[in-house]
This record gives sequence, C-alpha cells and structure tokens, in this order.
Amino acid sequence: MSYPSTLSAEPCVTTFDGFAQLADYSLMDTLNADPDATADGNDHRPRQVFSGHFVPVTPTPLPEPEYVAHSSAFFKELGLSDELAFNQQFRQLFSGDLSVASEPMRQVGWATGYALSIYGTEYIQNCPFGTGNGYGDGRAISVFEGIINGQRWEMQLKGGGPTPYCRGGDGRAVLRSSVREFLAQDYMHALGVPTSRSLTLYVSKSETVTRPWYSQDSCSLDPDILVDNPVAIATRVAPSFLRVGQLELFARRTRNNAHPRALEELRMIVLHLIEREYKSDINQSLGFAEQLVELAKRFRQRLTSLVANWLRVGYCQGNFNSDNCAAGGFTLDYGPFGFCEIFDPWFQPWTGGGEHFAFINQPRAAEANYYMFWKAVRPLLAEDAEALEQFDQVGRGFAEAMQMQIQNMWAAKLGLTEFNPELFRQLMQLMTHSDVDYTIFFRELSHIPEDVSALKKSFYGKTSQHLEDQWQTWLKSWRDLVIKDGNLADISAKMKQTNPKYTWREWLIVPAYQQAMQGDYTLVKELQAVLSHPYDEQSQAVEDKYYRLRPSAFSDVGGVTHYSCSS
Repeated sequence: MSYPSTLSAEPCVTTFDGFAQLADYSLMDTLNADPDATADGNDHRPRQVFSGHFVPVTPTPLPEPEYVAHSSAFFKELGLSDELAFNQQFRQLFSGDLSVASEPMRQVGWATGYALSIYGTEYIQNCPFGTGNGYGDGRAISVFEGIINGQRWEMQLKGGGPTPYCRGGDGRAVLRSSVREFLAQDYMHALGVPTSRSLTLYVSKSETVTRPWYSQDSCSLDPDILVDNPVAIATRVAPSFLRVGQLELFARRTRNNAHPRALEELRMIVLHLIEREYKSDINQSLGFAEQLVELAKRFRQRLTSLVANWLRVGYCQGNFNSDNCAAGGFTLDYGPFGFCEIFDPWFQPWTGGGEHFAFINQPRAAEANYYMFWKAVRPLLAEDAEALEQFDQVGRGFAEAMQMQIQNMWAAKLGLTEFNPELFRQLMQLMTHSDVDYTIFFRELSHIPEDVSALKKSFYGKTSQHLEDQWQTWLKSWRDLVIKDGNLADISAKMKQTNPKYTWREWLIVPAYQQAMQGDYTLVKELQAVLSHPYDEQSQAVEDKYYRLRPSAFSDVGGVTHYSCSS
C-alpha cells in the first residue's frame, strides 16, 4: 500500500504551531479551483459546479465542541503527542473552526465533485439539477494536507457542514454514525485491511439535528421514528480522498465537451492520483502512457486484494458505488457497512442495497467500479494504440486476478497452501445449513480440532445427527490436507493471524453510541481498546463479553441487523 506504518518512537509534534508547520497543499496548489467559487470559501448553498477540480469552502464549526476520542495508535504513527487532541486550537480546527489556522496552514478547506455509477451504469438522478453537476462532497470538507514522517496525508472533516454539493442537506453527521465510522476505521486498520484512518472525534454540546431512526427493539425495515441527535465531526485521514467517481466526472466532462479544458483537467487529476497514491509504485521517469498502464495494473492489484480482505474478515461495504471506491485502493466511506455474524453469502446490512451489494457480490461490484476507472482513463490513451491495447489487456484480466486473490484468501483462512474447490464448496454448504457464526467458526477451526464438537461454539442452532456426521467427514478431509502441509502448531498460529478472534458486532456497538449520546464515552474507549487487538487472546472478561454469539433478542432488529441510512 501507499501508506507505510512507520511508527515514531517518541512524539515529535507537541504544539499546534508545530502541527501547522507540516502543512503542504498539493491538491489546491497543483489543480484547478472551480472558477465560479468564492475565494473566501463562503460557498455553502447547493449549486451546479461546471469545471475545476475542487471548490474552496469553509466548514461550519461545531458550537461548544467536546472531545470524544482520538486514535492514539495513529497519533503515534504520525509522531503527534496525544496531548494535541485536547489542545484548544487543535480541537477547534478539527471541529470545523479554521479561524485558528496559522501559516503555512490556510483558513479555507475544499470539497470535490464526483460522478455516480452503480454497477457500471451512470446515474445523474440524485443530483438535484438532473445534470450530475451538483454531486460530490456534500458534508465532507478537507481542511489539511501535509507531509508527516515523509508521507503525504489529507485530513477531512465528516459532517463539517454544507458545501455546494450538499443537495439541500444540512451537511452534518450525527454522533451515532460518527462513532461507528471512527471505531470501524481503527478496527479495519488493526485487522490489516487497507482503510482511511481515524484521527479525532468531537461532538457539539449544544447543536442537534433530527434524523429518522428506529425505535427500541423495532423490527421495522425502515426507520419508524424521528430522533434528535447530537452533531459530531469525525476527522478521517488518507493519502488522498480521490475516488473512481471523481475520475469519472472529468471523463464525462471530456466526453460531453463540457468546457475547453475538460481533457486537460482529466489528465491533471489522473497525474495527481499517480503522484498522491502510486508515487512509490510507478516510475516517474516513464512516459505518460506507460504510467497509465502501470496505474491500471497497480489499482487492479490493490482493489482485488482489498475485496479479498473484506471477505476474509466478514466485512460488507453495503453501498460499493464508484463514488465510494477509493482510487488508492483502500476502504472508504463507512456508511451502511456491516460485519457478517451468522454466515450468509447474501448478507447485506443496508435495506436499500439489494443483492447486488451483498457480501458475496463484492467482487462483482469491484469489477464494475474498475470498469468505470478503465473507461474514465482510457481517453487519455487515444493517441497511443500500443499502450491502449496494454491498458485494455489489464482491464480484461480483472476477473481472473480477483478470483486468484479470493482463492488464495480462502486457502489462507483454511490453513492450506493451495485452494481446494471441492472442500470449499462443501464447507460453504455446511456453514449455510448450520447457521454458523462466521468469525467464531474460523477462529475455532484455527485450533485444528479433531472433533466437530469443538466447533459447536460457533453454531447458532442445534444440528441434526446427519449434519454432524457431514461436518465430521468434512473435518477429517480438511485435517488430512492440513497435516500434509506441515507442522500443525505453525499452521494454527498462522491461521490465528488470518482469522480474527474479535469482530465488529453491531449489538455491542449500539450501547456505545447510545451512552455517548448521553455524554458517557466509556464504552467507546473500551471498544477501541478491544478492537485494536482483534487477533490477540485478551482477558477472560473481554472474551466473555465480546467473543460470543449474537443473542436472539437482537435478531431482525432495526439499527442492529439492518439500517436504511448512515446519517
């Protein structure tokens, strides 16, 4: 990946002024601002944006911001003192008040437009103007870009208030969704899955917004009440927030001859992507066409690896459109996401997602997003037939590359040196028929048991004798293959580093954000600690609380097993 995890032994940035000195705004300095934008960033009403790569915009500060959490691990990685999270100027900045920014920082942030495609079909309907010119960062505002420990990072406020792309919304995020995103990014990083990172989470002590949500224990598919929610801002961090949908926007403008510089702006954004996300992977001395072929290869590798990792840990993105697909190949936009508990290939936490964004279909969604990336970049190779053929060849190989990544992943989960299709087919059938807990099953399997009784800890229901016999037969076949591959203790240890012990269980997250809404952040911190070591054996108290099956009381409960929005 493009972001190394070099840990700083001691925090080297202890003051806000020291942090400000790290600022370096490559996006605003090298790309084009919307020519119709205001210079001061006072640009908060929905409008069409016809050209340019970004809109300068100031966030709307949280009134009376209060600290909720920060990622101590990420602070350490960046060389930032933990005390900075409590620094008044730092808190003001990351709760939306840019007036505290000092040179070389800027007192204006930026929002970007992008296009929307769903499974390779272009959409403009959710743009209020029916043109696609009003779709983009509606409540996400980047406020800082800088080089820290030799790595470029962009810091973005989620819920920072309205931008020209807000489509009439208030631009706010509620504490519930902010807690979920903050914890999920930390957790995914601890799992070893490429992701945007969590920096800080602040909540307003006085501002609330009303959102539809679910009443207590509601089994409704859609929200059935309106709830007043505290407003919060979570800061997420990544090498860039460039999306496939962003490249698409410039390709559409090029195709439609939207303005005289459309093709040039497409070329600029693609070069910027290479600089921001692939600088260490792509030789800058190559010709432009050769760099694009390399880009296609590198993005394909990252995206296929990412989705294989999602399946490995039971993650479902829920809404994997092209605008939610990071062009850097990491997990981005934790909206209606979820983690599979009772194994179901068609698991989908978002009520609006349908089967096409279900757990098992994520490779297909990724392929559709890659196709839109390929289609967007392709016009830049129109003059080079040889490079174009190489580029197309990479695109045609996506499905095969995806299949290879997934098969390697399943082999690793099962402790095997190579994928066994028949053994895997039988396992999927047994897991589905037995209602097994996805995480607990593979963790228990990592002990390489001889008898199926050791796996029953992961079963939600009673199994018939016939089914148990099938399990025992499968277990013996699998163990025979594992034993052939080498030392059982080594294989078991490796499996435990592939199959996490602790997973995201929504019914354990709900109390954390409910208590946070009352001003008690104890559970948020507890979850942060547990989920930061997902592969480790932890205390007996932690195991008793977090390593267990979902209670039946939480089956088919709105806001737990399913949700219609992320807010």
